[in-house]
Amino acid sequence: MSDRGHEVVTLDGGEFVMGSDDHYPEEAPTHRVRVSGFGVDRFEVTNRQYRAFVAATGYVTVAERPLDPADYPGAPPENLVPGSLVFTPTPGPVDLRHLSQWWTWVPGASWQHPYGPTSSIDELLDHPVVHVAYDDAAAYAEWAGARLPTEAEWEFAARGGLERAAFTWGDESRPGGSLMANTWDGLDFPWRSTGESGYLRTAPVGSFPANGFGLHDMAGNVWEWTDDWWTSAHPDDADKPCCVPTDPRGGDVEASFDPAQPQFRVPRKVIKGGSHLCADSYCLRYRPAARRPQMIDTGMSHVGFRCAWDTDKETPT
Repeated sequence: MSDRGHEVVTLDGGEFVMGSDDHYPEEAPTHRVRVSGFGVDRFEVTNRQYRAFVAATGYVTVAERPLDPADYPGAPPENLVPGSLVFTPTPGPVDLRHLSQWWTWVPGASWQHPYGPTSSIDELLDHPVVHVAYDDAAAYAEWAGARLPTEAEWEFAARGGLERAAFTWGDESRPGGSLMANTWDGLDFPWRSTGESGYLRTAPVGSFPANGFGLHDMAGNVWEWTDDWWTSAHPDDADKPCCVPTDPRGGDVEASFDPAQPQFRVPRKVIKGGSHLCADSYCLRYRPAARRPQMIDTGMSHVGFRCAWDTDKETPT
């Protein structure tokens, strides 16, 4: 354990099959890649760790900074204040095609005030930090002497040595009936949870079983930033073993913009792992192959990160 609270697992790297042909289209096609050895945090970065970073550097996160109206054409003036998006359960069933029904822009919400300006992290210090935009996560990683993982590194680590498995622990969502990750309990998302996990929102890191590499929360709890630009699909598999890419990276910044929202010229990075809001009836994305785009200027109450470490540098143990 380092003086900044990181427990790092060193992985030798290797070849694995990345992606899935059985779930969402952006996860396909499956293809072989190789990753070099690297280190990865055993746990997601916590509020305690992020608080130490802010205390040492005076860093101000994106959610705490004033907004430029020119960057958000058509946005209501009352929304153009520092804040972030907070999950808000609905009073009953809703049309799951319209996620605006359970996401609320909350002025004053930030990593220090995860549910709004009157909330606090005092009782959440061992929970993953949330409401961090890409720059916020990257700044922390640089301060810690680390970096954010590539998508390929993240998925290699999440699989825990299980080739082609659907989940980080195997192919059954609940082996032996056991709840393996902090995800939405029950089928009534976003309005009714069974409470089986004991958590409606985030859980303290390490509350659920580790994968085969000893890494916790690679499924559920919070989505995690990677350092790769978003692509709408994976590349094709290599024709020959000799041509399998080593340490591949995602697409380029220009291709990462959202074609459905051309008015927002904000590039997107890949996030991985799913969150406590993943429900089998709505978002079966608490799997290693799952991937989503996230605008780099947008933190949310279910987005966090963990650090990766180059093994040719000294890493905390």
